[in-house]
Amino acid sequence: MSRFSCGSLSITGNFRDNNEDCCVVDPQQRYFLVADGMGGQAAGEKASAMATELVSKKIEELIDFDNSPSETVIQSLDEAVEFANQQIIQLSEDDANYHNMGTTLTFVIVVGGKLYVGGIGDSRVYRLRGDALDQQTTDHSLTQALVDAGTISAADAETHRYRNVLYRYLGTKEGSTGTEPTQILPKEGDRYLLCSDGVTDGLKDDALQRLVQDINDPQEAAEAIVKAAQDGGSRDNITCVVLHVI
Repeated sequence: MSRFSCGSLSITGNFRDNNEDCCVVDPQQRYFLVADGMGGQAAGEKASAMATELVSKKIEELIDFDNSPSETVIQSLDEAVEFANQQIIQLSEDDANYHNMGTTLTFVIVVGGKLYVGGIGDSRVYRLRGDALDQQTTDHSLTQALVDAGTISAADAETHRYRNVLYRYLGTKEGSTGTEPTQILPKEGDRYLLCSDGVTDGLKDDALQRLVQDINDPQEAAEAIVKAAQDGGSRDNITCVVLHVI
């Protein structure tokens, strides 16, 4: 059974008045979550907090982290995300202070020694295995859809005017489906990064890879990644969770 060493950090950043990101590191290392909220005033903070709290609670109710089969895990994740989505939509409709709030959610769930990696929105999970840093999630953004359709290149997407526009996130009817988790058998030496787009807004992939690869303490790595993104001009809240498979 794999064990993890982990570190995490979430900051407001240089250009925002409040932190709408939220991250959760389960003390028993069963799950790791990052959410990036959106909405006026405190609405984004509320949405990301609701998503992480409700999904955490639901998966603890539904999943046997030692023995649940893959089908049960995937079904439980879908149910947890759908429940959180419905609750966020309901509060948005009931309370004008939270009108149109929403949030991304990305996760790594550990069940029976296997990882389930996925999400909604454009927060990401990366894996460093050997010398390769690969994105394990797909952005639910308009620019990614254009890249997938062959309309624009990946390089074009980095500066495209719609790069921050999402077509799927929690807080919309489309947010109840589509996490489509990837199942991964972790290997000793693997390193995983969960992050909000505040990280990638200020860091290119090659610089991100060097930090993940070169820093052997995950908490130091998380702090270095956040600082580098901040120094690199990120205009958003900045959040990451770093996991080392030991």
